[in-house]
Amino acid sequence: MAPTPTLLGFVALNLFFIVLAVVPRQVNSTRHASFGQKIVVGDPSINGICATSVIVNGYKCQELQVTTKDGYILSLQRIPGGRGEQGDHSTGIKKQPVIIQHGVLVDGMTWLLNPPEQNLPLILADNGFDVWIANTRGTRFSRQHTSLDPSKQAFWNWSWDELVSYDLPAVFDYVYGQTGQKVHYVGHSLGTLIALASFSEGHLVTQLKSSALLSPIAYLSHMNTALGVVLAKTFAGEITTLFGLAEFNPKGIRVSTLIKSLCTYPGIDCYDLLTALTGKNCCLNASTVDLFLRNEPQSTSTKNMVHLAQTVRTGVLAKFNYGRPDYNIMHYGDMQPPIYNISNIPKNLPLYISYGGRDALSDVRDVGNLLDSLKFHDGDKLTVQFIKDYAHADYIMGVNAKDIVYNAVLAFFKRQP
Repeated sequence: MAPTPTLLGFVALNLFFIVLAVVPRQVNSTRHASFGQKIVVGDPSINGICATSVIVNGYKCQELQVTTKDGYILSLQRIPGGRGEQGDHSTGIKKQPVIIQHGVLVDGMTWLLNPPEQNLPLILADNGFDVWIANTRGTRFSRQHTSLDPSKQAFWNWSWDELVSYDLPAVFDYVYGQTGQKVHYVGHSLGTLIALASFSEGHLVTQLKSSALLSPIAYLSHMNTALGVVLAKTFAGEITTLFGLAEFNPKGIRVSTLIKSLCTYPGIDCYDLLTALTGKNCCLNASTVDLFLRNEPQSTSTKNMVHLAQTVRTGVLAKFNYGRPDYNIMHYGDMQPPIYNISNIPKNLPLYISYGGRDALSDVRDVGNLLDSLKFHDGDKLTVQFIKDYAHADYIMGVNAKDIVYNAVLAFFKRQP
């Protein structure tokens, strides 16, 4: 059976990164801060995220690894202090830890593309926080396992259920064990979905101080993109073929072939896919977008993409549906996969939710459904921010995100006792 237009629309939204396949780019880049200072960024694949994007700007940074209970070895970067500081241990002051979690098809590098004065991890570090940047399984620095080989199908047999059950708990346990303190959490896009699902099951909440959710995607029923219609009419066969792959590699031949074909369709501008697929981002610097496209995308599992597509189609936040009642019974003891009930999130858990009026992925109506699920949340524990002109990428690359979003997140964190 051919995929639905809605499913295709979701895939389209997540394929804008593939401009790489159409427009070849160099690896190293020089970007300009708003005040004219040049910042040289090397190849993280060679030197690591710390060396290329943090230490070069005068901050301490550690490259760490965390192993999940199902054997995946995840990359984790720690920024223990502000620019020029030696870190929290040298001062004897225990800083409040913050875990930052990226979205799908990218890694922790996406938080560090703007100059230090504009990117969230370094702003947090300069404001007295102990910052930990997470990288989910399958991304470039998290492609190791205690026994599985990433070139084999078994390595990719997971969806965002496993990010909920294994990746987030591994990172939380490690940070909590290292710092001895409850943590703040920041998630963007998929980073919000896995957090909400986890909180709804009572996981992590005993280690959590508060959570900031940027462009939340708990519900995806109203996600909108005109390219979904184009794909539904033209490329259904190619999408079906893509779903035969275990690793969803945006730089792979099949996906890049699909995008090259898409670029020939009348009215489709491959140089403006970011706008067409995420919504009209108001506040991106061209050099930052260029740097983004030099460093991303990252692989995920095809099963993860299918699970996200299920979330789009059903409008329900549920575990992976194996498509056959007997398979679901084998995994869950029921013909239907269990639901993540967001209304079960502890009502006294401090939450900060920020969403944009132009976001094509985190649609205003879907965020409305999320907020309705939280309608019984303690009033003083839920802070909601709506930014009329913001779209999906503005939250991680917007030149004014510090003034509009990050300062508000900082104030929210500092209000927590």
